[in-house]
Amino acid sequence: MSEGKNTEFCLIVEGFYDNVEEAKHALFDPFIEDYVEQTGKYKIHNSAEIFVASGIALDDLSIGEIEPGIYEISCKDSPQILTHRRAEQLAEKLRFQAMFDEITVEPIK
Repeated sequence: MSEGKNTEFCLIVEGFYDNVEEAKHALFDPFIEDYVEQTGKYKIHNSAEIFVASGIALDDLSIGEIEPGIYEISCKDSPQILTHRRAEQLAEKLRFQAMFDEITVEPIK
């Protein structure tokens, strides 16, 4: 199946967090920790400077709960598009961080 150039993707992740806010911290915290190690500081506006994939900053990401323990990570609330390549880059980083048990890349329908 050939995906169009503007097809948006998302990551479906599984992790046993009590709520979406905890899952968001699991997503964001490793990137913020790396940023603090590199720069020595962090302020909330720095989220636009922390890139998680080519052209995708931390503040471009949104996370929503599909059902308990299953979350969708996307750029739905951002002008950026999570392309297949970018989604794969992000998935690889998340697998390395091991904050979620399962991670898959899927097109947004």
